[in-house]
Formats: sequence, structure tokens, C-alpha cells
Amino acid sequence: MVLLGTVVNTAAIIVGALLGSSLSGIKENMRVTVMQGISLAIFVLGIQMGMASQNFLLVIFSLVIGSILGEWWKIEEKLQSLGIWLENRVGGKGKGSISTAFVTATLVYCIGAMAILGSLDSGLRNDHQVLFTKAMLDGFAAIIFASALGIGVIFSAVPVFLYQGLIALSASYINQFVDEKLMMLIVNEITATGGIMIMAISINLLELKKIRIANMLPALLVVSAGVPIMHYWSRIWEWIESLL
Repeated sequence: MVLLGTVVNTAAIIVGALLGSSLSGIKENMRVTVMQGISLAIFVLGIQMGMASQNFLLVIFSLVIGSILGEWWKIEEKLQSLGIWLENRVGGKGKGSISTAFVTATLVYCIGAMAILGSLDSGLRNDHQVLFTKAMLDGFAAIIFASALGIGVIFSAVPVFLYQGLIALSASYINQFVDEKLMMLIVNEITATGGIMIMAISINLLELKKIRIANMLPALLVVSAGVPIMHYWSRIWEWIESLL
């Protein structure tokens, strides 16, 4: 079953969010300190991911073009509007709590090496171990996020299911067209680009600066297209040089 890992991951987030939202007795100071600890860990994770790049100029170019597209498409505003709509329908601890929890948790769960690699493993090799591991981590994080940010974390399970499920289903067919070496190059640059966004998430969680991270998401598409373009261009250039 190609989607088994994604289903388990989604279920873990839902269960964790339900458990976390019921932990209302946690003191505010404890919640703040725990969230700060998680934020710092997320920042370090982002640094590690960012170091995966073998072509950092492409990462910078992708972030620039992706951010322009994101601002043009107003992705951040649309995600926030969706979160606020959910809040109006469900209710929350305070104004904007569900929208903040939904957007933050969605970005943390979806932007990362494990989400991409795990989904690729599920699709290419029907191996779900990475997503099972991610499910444990996400479930625990959901408990912490939901206890601090509210029930809105549970709604992040929907984009996680769609995002990882789409990658897994696509990967089950894409290996017919893309060789494994090129696929790993693409994953490396996606990981590095996502790592920078992960660092930005931690900065937002620490309330150091408000960064419109969602509007950077198109950078993942740009870098995904940029890697094969540069890969095949280098081959063409090598062929031209061999003729000279």
C-alpha cells in the first residue's frame, strides 16, 4: 500500500493534537519554555538541512523567484484566511489561535527532508520506515504544539496527507522517467531550500521577526525544476566541449 506511511503519519498528528489540546493544565511559563526549546531545535534542524545543498546559488535563485511568485499569488494570506475560516467554524482559545496553529504546524510538518524522502521511499520502494519514524516525531510535536497553540494543529493533518500522499503516488510513476542519481540531486536541493524555511519558522515561533514563510513555498517548485535543467545543460555543454 503506497499510502500506508502517509496514513499512519496523518493519524499520529490527529491523535497528538487531540491529546495536546486536552492538556490545558500546563502552566504558561512551561508552555513558553517548551516552545522555545522546540523552536531552537527546529532552527538547528534547518541549518543541517540547508547544508545539504551542492549548488547554493540555485537555492538563492529559487528563494528569490519563489518569494516573488508567493507574494503574487498571496499564499500566506490564503492560508491565514483558511485558518481563520476554520476558527470561525470550530472556535478557539483566542483570536487567530487556530489560524496560527494551522499554518505553523502545516509548514513544520510539510517542509522537511523526512516528508520528502519518506514519501519518495513509500512510492519508489514501498518502504514506509522513514514515514513511520516521522509519524512518531510529528505525533509528539503535535502534543506540544496543540497544548501551546490550540486545536488548530489538528487541521494540519489534511495538507500533510495531501502533500505526502501526492509525492508518494507521483514517485510510484516518476522513476520511469527520472534516474535515481538525478532524483537524489533534486531531493538535496529541495532539502536545502526547505531548511532555510525551517529556520524562518523557528524565528517566527520565537517571535523575533514575522517572516511570511508561506509565500516562499513556490521556491520548492522552482528548485525542483532548476536541478534537472542545470543537470541536462551541463551534459549538453560537456557534449559541445567534446566536439571542439
